[in-house]
Amino acid sequence: MIIVQLHTLTAVQTEDLLGLMKELNPQIKVTAEMLQATVQDPGTRFFAAIEPNGHIVGTATLCIGHSPTGRKGDIEDVVVSSAYRGRGLGRGLMEHIVAYARAELSPILLHLTSHPTRVAANRLYQAIGFQPYQTNVYKLPL
Repeated sequence: MIIVQLHTLTAVQTEDLLGLMKELNPQIKVTAEMLQATVQDPGTRFFAAIEPNGHIVGTATLCIGHSPTGRKGDIEDVVVSSAYRGRGLGRGLMEHIVAYARAELSPILLHLTSHPTRVAANRLYQAIGFQPYQTNVYKLPL
């Protein structure tokens, strides 16, 4: 298994990612066009765990932005195929993103959110060094 940053997507990779997005949240509609736009966005780093046969079995996205208080990176849409969970792929993806950000983007403050019911994911994030941050999160779909 290797972790790579994707800059383009093949048809097979697109299908793999569409499946992963359904596992992440079956209520959200993700299209091939949305995936392609994410991969091509200059402020986004799209990482994938890929099997030797070329199939994507895990993914995580780093969205980079700048504000007057410094560079920030939001880690989004971390998901590993249910068939591959428990093998350390989530940890590998997260550690890869942290190492990439440290080497290529430092100084940067990394953020992520995770629903409290995702117990294993929350334990993983804290084990890697992320600290709970007491704040309110709001959303406004437009």
